[in-house]
Amino acid sequence: MRVYNLINTAFLLGAVSSVVAKEVHHEHNQRRDVEYVTDYHFVTVYANGPNPADNKVPYSPPTQPQETGAPEPTPTSDPASESTPDSGKQGDAAPAAPAQQDAPAQQDAPAQQDAPAHQDSPAQQNDETPTPAQTVAPVKTDDSGNPGGSTADDSKTSVKSPNGFKGITYSPYDANGGCKSASQVADDLSKLKDYPILRLYGVDCNQVENVIKGKAPEQKLFLGIFFVNEIEKGVESMKQQISSAGGSWDDVMTVSVGNELVNNGQASVAQIADYLNVARKALAAAGYNGKVVSVDTFIAVINNPGLCDLSDYMAVNAHAYFDYNTSAEDAGPWLLEQIQRVWTTCGSKKDVLIAESGWPHGGDTHGKAVASREKQNVAIESIKNSCGDSTILFTAYDDDWKTGGSLNVEKFWGML
Repeated sequence: MRVYNLINTAFLLGAVSSVVAKEVHHEHNQRRDVEYVTDYHFVTVYANGPNPADNKVPYSPPTQPQETGAPEPTPTSDPASESTPDSGKQGDAAPAAPAQQDAPAQQDAPAQQDAPAHQDSPAQQNDETPTPAQTVAPVKTDDSGNPGGSTADDSKTSVKSPNGFKGITYSPYDANGGCKSASQVADDLSKLKDYPILRLYGVDCNQVENVIKGKAPEQKLFLGIFFVNEIEKGVESMKQQISSAGGSWDDVMTVSVGNELVNNGQASVAQIADYLNVARKALAAAGYNGKVVSVDTFIAVINNPGLCDLSDYMAVNAHAYFDYNTSAEDAGPWLLEQIQRVWTTCGSKKDVLIAESGWPHGGDTHGKAVASREKQNVAIESIKNSCGDSTILFTAYDDDWKTGGSLNVEKFWGML
């Protein structure tokens, strides 16, 4: 089973979810090119029988830690969960998640263009299906944040995860949405030294240069190209900023192209293939030969398995808070379930990395999901215990420059 650095136990869902999900489109205002939209609306479709809520039976997640010719995407008009109190309409039901594989209850498994403009709110592969009595052998992965191998010499890229997480996202903006200075970025990063990977969403505000100068030597970068009509320009900016910082491509573990483009209806699977082809050529010409991915939501991948063939590994976004039926205590098992669903969708052939997941400490209660500092701490601990080594946390600091969004949570995802 090649699930990306999955820690502790990996519970491959056997007939686990009768819950099938679909997402609604995000609304983007291109106020700046590195905003990330986390305002999802969810709807749950019960494929095998009536909605448990009809009989007052609460939903309970599993208790065990659990080049162009690709097909056009299925619109992802609605993500996993029961409809939110403020969602005005329910989308069509998404196709059922692929049949998942059973695994032992305990095993040692290993486990954009600049980021999208925010909206106002803001494998070792198994040849046969394992039975509960079988053990899924662990896959050998490095510690650099690269699934299945590093982009450079292992002595330069091997990074441990002292706090139990793969990394954390970072945006270089002040409370008014302006660019932070190099010294402010350095001060921010001084508190993030224990995160092996820093995910950036863009190249504006000179952020690549400033982050390379301010990060610890062993930390690696997950960079992003947002404007898919300016991919070569984004790559050139990366190259220049890396050089100006005195760094090299060895500082970079992944470059992403786009963020949730299929989920948002902004690109087809075939278009994503084209974007990645352009990016790979430009990056190779610039001297980078590492991992290249297109980040999308977990449900967009499940609904559009053609995406599995395009990226070097699967980098997906998933936030348990937006699942109406998931509490902070169950955020980790829920997230692990989505990892397993994506892994199975991709034929058990692609490593899976959660490119962002977190929990808000302020905002509205959303079903079982309560936004508070206490619940944020509970959710983060749950994620760490279930799949922390497969997760980049969202996010380092609050985004005070954002508007609240439909659930009033967009400003309040900061861990520090």
